[in-house]
Amino acid sequence: MRLPFSRARRLFPVAVLGAVVALSGCSTSGTEDDNAAPGPASSAASQFPVTITTAFGDVTVGKQPERVVALGWSDADVALSLGVQPVGAADWLAFGGDGQGPWNAGKYTTAPEILGTLELDMEKVAALKPDLILDTRSSGDKARHDQLAKLGVPVVDVPKGGEMYLTTWEQQLDMIGAALGKKTEAAELKSGLDAKFTTAAAANPKFKDATVAAVARTGDGWGAYVTGDGRVDFLTKLGFKNAPAIEALKKDSFYIPLSNEQLDLADADLTVVFLIQSTLAQVKGDKLFQAVPSVKAGHVAYMDNKDISNAFSSASVGGLSYAVDQVTPLLASSLG
Repeated sequence: MRLPFSRARRLFPVAVLGAVVALSGCSTSGTEDDNAAPGPASSAASQFPVTITTAFGDVTVGKQPERVVALGWSDADVALSLGVQPVGAADWLAFGGDGQGPWNAGKYTTAPEILGTLELDMEKVAALKPDLILDTRSSGDKARHDQLAKLGVPVVDVPKGGEMYLTTWEQQLDMIGAALGKKTEAAELKSGLDAKFTTAAAANPKFKDATVAAVARTGDGWGAYVTGDGRVDFLTKLGFKNAPAIEALKKDSFYIPLSNEQLDLADADLTVVFLIQSTLAQVKGDKLFQAVPSVKAGHVAYMDNKDISNAFSSASVGGLSYAVDQVTPLLASSLG
């Protein structure tokens, strides 16, 4: 069962969405030539030791890690974008296979051991003999931290304020880049994605200050996202302004349940619909939702493509880059 990023926060006790992999040498992609001249690997090694501040204090990574276990939401995704192949990974979005979306297709030369998400199998984690554990986007629960810390290797947990999956893609990229000795590569990825947002916004000036309602139809009914959620942050980076009526409901969550009587709050210059445990047919057959003025006028974009939905939910540098390419034309067409 796959839950949306925000529902994972609200429904923390519910689960979101064989053999130990034996790897030799470094877990980064490619093979090493003992006679090769010093290159990126030696440059990365020179960045250690490095100290990273987390919600549980400072963590020092003494040397370049070779056996990385990535447990947090999109931690493996980010490591792959930086050229490092984790030996163990959590598949939060239930991709199956190596646990990766299309933006990282083919980046593993050896598939990782797929591990648990909310419930950790500590025996499996320990059997992988990690020298670094990434858990930068997770619940931030101390009991989880304490479990991992018992393994005696550096654990890069959530940053302060990143508890309950609130770690931003920028924070995640910075922390993982530092832990892997890939600060330069992380900075390049960050500036590249920022530039992509800027270019997309400039190419679509009608996005500027147009109101947008980012709503979701889940198995429980309707809801809306507010600032602090990756979907809304994505849309505002393109120039949109989150619907004021929805933003006014923001409290301590970035997902607001909407009753049928509140569906008119989804009216905006553009309404963007995410499908979570629901189908496009169900949404189009919902007479109350279809009566929302912006929806009735055709100013609605349905994120019914599974890859696009997962790209948003990944809230990773790679997933968001993929989403900019795929979603911007849909938004432009729907805004009209």
